[in-house]
Amino acid sequence: MRGWVLAGLAAAFAGLLAGCATVYNLPGNAPLGEALADNDFGREVQTYADDLLLGLSFSGGGMRAAAFSFGVLTELDRSRVGSDRAKTLLDRVDFVSGGSVTAAYFGLKQRAAIADFRERFLLRNAEEGLNTRVSLGNIGRALGGGVNDSQFTDWLDRNLFDGARFDIFREDRRPRVWINASDIYNRTPFVFGKTTFDALCSDIRSYRIAEAVAASAAVPLAFAPIVLETYPGGCATQLPDWIERARRDPNAQPLLRSFAEANARYHDGSMRYVKLLDGGLVDNYGLSGFSIGMLAAQRPFEPMNERQAVKVRRIMFLLVDAGRGISGDFAQRVEGPSGIELVSAAADTAIDAGVRSSYAAFTGLANDWVGKIRRWRCSLSAADRARLGVGNNWRCNDVSFFIDRVNFEQLGPARAGILNTIPTRFSLPADQVDLLIEGGADALRQSKPYQAFRRGL
Repeated sequence: MRGWVLAGLAAAFAGLLAGCATVYNLPGNAPLGEALADNDFGREVQTYADDLLLGLSFSGGGMRAAAFSFGVLTELDRSRVGSDRAKTLLDRVDFVSGGSVTAAYFGLKQRAAIADFRERFLLRNAEEGLNTRVSLGNIGRALGGGVNDSQFTDWLDRNLFDGARFDIFREDRRPRVWINASDIYNRTPFVFGKTTFDALCSDIRSYRIAEAVAASAAVPLAFAPIVLETYPGGCATQLPDWIERARRDPNAQPLLRSFAEANARYHDGSMRYVKLLDGGLVDNYGLSGFSIGMLAAQRPFEPMNERQAVKVRRIMFLLVDAGRGISGDFAQRVEGPSGIELVSAAADTAIDAGVRSSYAAFTGLANDWVGKIRRWRCSLSAADRARLGVGNNWRCNDVSFFIDRVNFEQLGPARAGILNTIPTRFSLPADQVDLLIEGGADALRQSKPYQAFRRGL
């Protein structure tokens, strides 16, 4: 009986705290408007005239992951290919996703990001202005929706993205940026792009990049969810055909079907608001955008178009994983973990398990996709080859696929051990930042699939 009484008192106290400290964000998206048919600002997957498809996916994990990912970008910028010696592999990245701060800044600034990202972000204290102390007041705020609301969004907008909106990501701009968060109601990835904002009847062109990045990094309890409003019936957009097909197909891949169901709810008015938290809760690599594109494809080469599919010869995906080091000492004692440790450990467990399964799933999906491309190319008629501009020396099966997970372990046990002690905060000392940058560059250099990819060039 005493236990039930204590539990009841604790619940009542928690309810009192939550009631006194309601924390939430207001929607930051605007309606699309009836005059516009859709968000006509670019394709979900762009196409280019060269024979490479190079994609980068960065894991989440605060400044630790951002610095390690930045090291990979610096190494790509040292790799010159082709006859134009002014161009590097960094200039030939087709899409970047995952760790949203690095991905979004690289997408915004392109190669210029190499010059100032370390000073503008990695050496800054991005936690300034955030509530980070463990206190009774912050516990109340956490139970009331989240300790922090729009502080991080505003900091990113002022100090890094300079008020930039999604309209800068034009169709002719390389790379394509996929920022993803977790729709915690539908328990599915939310990809900031044309498909989802058309379903919302909302204008993605006017949406702040900083707000999407903040949604992608919004750790539960530490941050209140980022909120989007739906505007059903407020525009002329129609859901893509593949969404309805996926909803009707009981054998559709679960990722595709759940994403389709969520977009249908955005569009039909059954949801008034979409609540978004850390993208790592469902997809820490940010692979959802390309995975959904492959799963929704009606033709073997999609989400590429025909001309890109006949031209491509080398496809590489680099999944850059800064990991999440083991933390806490509750494994050394019989009691615990404590409440805060329990929340952190549960989130880390879910994210790490998801990382392992998503890497395996994406590898299988991508291998199947490349096989379909080869078979489609080899089935082309002479008339189709002529229409697509295929030359006499073209080989239909000349498509090589490379994938690797770039991580601390490639640096050896001693160095990996040092990097794993660095916490996943948004503020790190300069020496730790530089260790991570050097680690990212060295890990990519030591990647055997990357070495093979470069030899193929």
